[in-house]
Amino acid sequence: MPQESAVHRRIPTFSESVRRRISGAAMPDAGGACEAMDRPNVLWICTDQQRNDTLGCSGNPFVRSPNIDSLSRTGIHFERAYCQSPVCAPSRGSFLTGRYPRTTRLRQNGQSIPADERLVTRILADAGYVCGLVGKLHLSACHPRVLKSTERRIDDGYSVFHWSHHPMPDWPANEYIHWLRERGLEYSVRPFPECDFVKIGPEAPYSHSAWCADKAIDFIEAQSGQGTPWLLSVNLFDPHHPFDPPLEFLERYRDVFDEIPLPNYREGELDDKPVWQRIDHRGAYGGRAMAFTAMNESDHRWVRAAYWAMCDLVDVQVGRILAALERTGQRENTLVIFMSDHGEMLGDHGIYLKGPYFYEPAVNVPLIISWPGRIPEGRRSPALVELVDLAPTLLEACGIEPLPGMQGRSLWPLLCGDAPVDRHREDVYCEFYGANFSYDPPAETTMLRTSRYKVTIAHGQGTGELYDLERDPLERMNLWNEPEYAGVRFDLMMRLLDRMAGTCDPLPPREAPW
Repeated sequence: MPQESAVHRRIPTFSESVRRRISGAAMPDAGGACEAMDRPNVLWICTDQQRNDTLGCSGNPFVRSPNIDSLSRTGIHFERAYCQSPVCAPSRGSFLTGRYPRTTRLRQNGQSIPADERLVTRILADAGYVCGLVGKLHLSACHPRVLKSTERRIDDGYSVFHWSHHPMPDWPANEYIHWLRERGLEYSVRPFPECDFVKIGPEAPYSHSAWCADKAIDFIEAQSGQGTPWLLSVNLFDPHHPFDPPLEFLERYRDVFDEIPLPNYREGELDDKPVWQRIDHRGAYGGRAMAFTAMNESDHRWVRAAYWAMCDLVDVQVGRILAALERTGQRENTLVIFMSDHGEMLGDHGIYLKGPYFYEPAVNVPLIISWPGRIPEGRRSPALVELVDLAPTLLEACGIEPLPGMQGRSLWPLLCGDAPVDRHREDVYCEFYGANFSYDPPAETTMLRTSRYKVTIAHGQGTGELYDLERDPLERMNLWNEPEYAGVRFDLMMRLLDRMAGTCDPLPPREAPW
């Protein structure tokens, strides 16, 4: 099979890009969009467990996402953005530090990020930014058995902190629950009679996502006219399981129910794949079974409808937040990021939820970056990018030198037009080390994806997965043992070894030549 050759090109350095921006020199191909400017505000919206194909602007004909679609038209939509771990805490620790999960030592849910890790929000706060958080953080162990108050924090830079890990009333410090009680309500969900795997959550105005939007709007309005740059992390829990949208959002899908596609699954396709993929999420997550083998076609469609309905709810709340930016006159000087921490299998390949899986639905996430008048509008990028690239991108956008320990590559040259919009990385890397799931044997896996191929190594098992995404975009045919692809597999494994070596912590910095 043909081998992919590396393409070497020169990307402007941080100092070049910032020097030209500060001096007022126009960036090539950007129409002068990145001229000298004040430091931008940053609105950083991160959903939880939202796969890339859940937006109208990503080609989904069912989901209603007019506000996020509009955001896509005002900036750059990165179509091939990848998380660095397919579970929450390692992914979030990575994109908030610009370092890989293995480097941050936050490799699993249930671990806590070491106190010496430096978050991009702390760096911005030190540079004069007012930093706020609404919703989830998940950089420390958050299980009710270990958490009695709010999540344990390191020196994260957030001076405004409205914390709610998820909507369930597990902890006294859950602000969302107090917000409900101020309105005479208690959090509750009720059964959905047509599907045991779906619940009905609070009405939209009283949903967790609506609370996130309310707190975000309060912050945006409070910062208006203050003359101080700000960053706001808005971390919505939707569309994370359990699948419990407001009834009015779920009912929208009744008219198209028979058109909802069934999961991408072919009987027997898991037989030659790592053993962890053949384990149903049965009885997991508070006793709520998400076992593919226990579900019929109607169940699959209702779960997909419920998940999409939660994405619709996210879009409504994103629209409210963006409207507050416009209303307060801050949109033109605010860099907006919309993204998710990782994806959701949603029954594809016979798997629900998440785990040691690196299929596209689990690791390819939405990523849209917009800054009207500064980032050229309406561009779609097929470049391979990683969420670890976001922290150095933000620092460069704000004129701040990245820390020596950061491992991500800034996207700022692409955003400004200083580098081709269709190229950034030759491959993307993702890892799963235990991550608190009870697999036997323990699941330790790593993935590398190039433009055409994807390889996954099941460490300690002597096996893995290899996909030719050009011939098999649905990732059904595992080519790991195919002689015709032996050369491709060897090349990808060598690349993966290089990427694993590249996750070695660059700190402490070298101080002498010996």
